[in-house]
Amino acid sequence: MPAHFMPEHRALLRELARDELRQPHPLLDEYEIQEMENKICCAMEYTYPVIISKWADGFTYEEKGHIHFLDPIRKEVRMVTEDGSAIAINFDDIVAVEVDKRVK
Repeated sequence: MPAHFMPEHRALLRELARDELRQPHPLLDEYEIQEMENKICCAMEYTYPVIISKWADGFTYEEKGHIHFLDPIRKEVRMVTEDGSAIAINFDDIVAVEVDKRVK
């Protein structure tokens, strides 16, 4: 049996391919951070739906929902996603925020 058919070999190749796609954490300047904070506060105050892009382990993921609470002590945003689950996102992991002001 050739080595490339072994499950361990396929898993290793998948992991290597995934590693090539990883990106470093985006660097944000003070203006971008302030702009995101303003959007988050506005969305929370008026219960606008948001899309928060978060960075984790070299990849960017989107979370859609409503901001429920800002926790300055733990430095995280707590939100309720579209499917109704509650999640917490660390401030440092947020790389972009979009607010939909058309729908309430």
